[in-house]
Amino acid sequence: MIWEAVFRLKVWPPYLFPSPWDVSQALAYGFQDKTFLFGTGTSVWRIVVGYSISLVFGISLGMLVGRFKILDETIGSFMGVLQTLPSICWLPLAILWFGLSEWAIQFVVVMGAFLSIAIATDGGIKNIPPLYIRAARSMGIHGIDLYWRVILPAALPSIITGMKLGWSFAWRSLMAGELLFVSAGLGHLLQMGRELNDMAQVVAVMIMILAVGVTVDNSFFGPIQRRLQIRWGTAQASR
Repeated sequence: MIWEAVFRLKVWPPYLFPSPWDVSQALAYGFQDKTFLFGTGTSVWRIVVGYSISLVFGISLGMLVGRFKILDETIGSFMGVLQTLPSICWLPLAILWFGLSEWAIQFVVVMGAFLSIAIATDGGIKNIPPLYIRAARSMGIHGIDLYWRVILPAALPSIITGMKLGWSFAWRSLMAGELLFVSAGLGHLLQMGRELNDMAQVVAVMIMILAVGVTVDNSFFGPIQRRLQIRWGTAQASR
């Protein structure tokens, strides 16, 4: 209602501030000609690949840095420095290395996500009470079993938080990468709307981007966090 009221005030011309009806029409048209479906599918596939790579590298690096002092004193401090660099800054480097290709976009996605996952994993491991490790070793648990049965479960809440942050960074990095060159994803559709001066399409694509983010958060990360809270006794199971 506020949106429609502002539109009727004519503060901005319609081509700069579309009405809700114009945006809904743009959404309907995008689904009818399957442009939005194709763009969403392309972006989702890219994020699945890039985010999966980020998970493997991020969790592995975070566990190593969290457990070995020499890595913490070298790579650990370097991770924090790199994390301050906006992910879009990696795009020129990616284009020079990989050209205008899928690899360039995936590189930006991975660099935007895996550092936050690694830092959260590192923090989760360092915050594990030493009593857990001593108790496990006194029971004969060593090596890989110590990681799998004690360290990883104890650090899991922090790892899930890092995964959620990594997802948001990866999604933003993907949209930034798709904006800058032809890539057939949602970011490219957003850029097309700007070039055609079609603000209704721009807002419609922004809604699609938000919808994907909310869907992933509610269907994947939300249930996992609730189960962890119930497991750790910080929330009650719904009846």
